Amino acid sequence: QVQLVESGGGLVQTGDSLRVSCAASGSTFSRYLMGWFRQAPGKEREFLAAISGSDSATYYADSVKGRFTISGDNAKNTVYLQMNSLKPEDTAVYYCAAASRGSRYRLPREYFYWGQGTQVTVSS
Repeated sequence: QVQLVESGGGLVQTGDSLRVSCAASGSTFSRYLMGWFRQAPGKEREFLAAISGSDSATYYADSVKGRFTISGDNAKNTVYLQMNSLKPEDTAVYYCAAASRGSRYRLPREYFYWGQGTQVTVSS
């Protein structure tokens, strides 16, 4: 009962910052646990960050903690992932997803709604 659309990806250079967005429709994102994942060519889908729709508690993968920040805007029904100090290793398709609150946030199979993804490419 929710559709997710990512946007904001693009081509940036090492050290740059970028913010990707996930707009929800059909339901308010506050009803769910919202997560960000990425998938690079030849690799498994990787958990990055999640935010609880109930209390805004956040969770991060060790690989991005300190560089990436997840946040939500209830008025816009949108979840963001602010990415700083980008590295070539961050190049991937970035996906947002929705799961039931209280789900095991690191596991892709816990999420039942997914966006189409937005490409982030970091050069140099």
